[in-house]
Amino acid sequence: MYKITELARHVGLSRSTLLYYDRIGLLSPSGRSGAGYRLYSTNDRDSLATICSFRQAGLTMDDIRRILTMEEDTNGKVLQRRMRELGEEIRTLQTQQHLLGKMLKVQSLGELPVAIDKQAWIDMLRAAGMDEAAMRKWHIEFERRAPEAHQQFLLSLGISEDEVQFIRKKSAEAASV
Repeated sequence: MYKITELARHVGLSRSTLLYYDRIGLLSPSGRSGAGYRLYSTNDRDSLATICSFRQAGLTMDDIRRILTMEEDTNGKVLQRRMRELGEEIRTLQTQQHLLGKMLKVQSLGELPVAIDKQAWIDMLRAAGMDEAAMRKWHIEFERRAPEAHQQFLLSLGISEDEVQFIRKKSAEAASV
């Protein structure tokens, strides 16, 4: 049997994560010690390893719970949905990569204006095939990965501080959903 801190260390998680998993019913301890400490079995350890694998694959806690409790025929459906989502994310990133490659090529030819304003940027994104949804995803990813750089970039387009804060706030909110 493992105490909570031992199990957390064993799988590389924090104690508070295991407490959270217990609180939401994802992984409950098999027992308690005489002093009331949570005790986890090797089966619990194996279940936790499975949970960690699902988290690394990007599944939500609700999806993991559905898979572990075998709700409906969710296992395959949840994994297939996540695979589709990853495919969409990859396509979005490839579009962004292609767009940046074009921009670098234009810049190296000296054709990039000294200052690109908001409208010029939007026009370039649209010319590269990005619609409104893809542009929102682009902002969400930029904000998630490099919030300060995102802010500096938006300001460099001549966007007002208020609009920059609005864009960043919406992007951060969407990223946390």
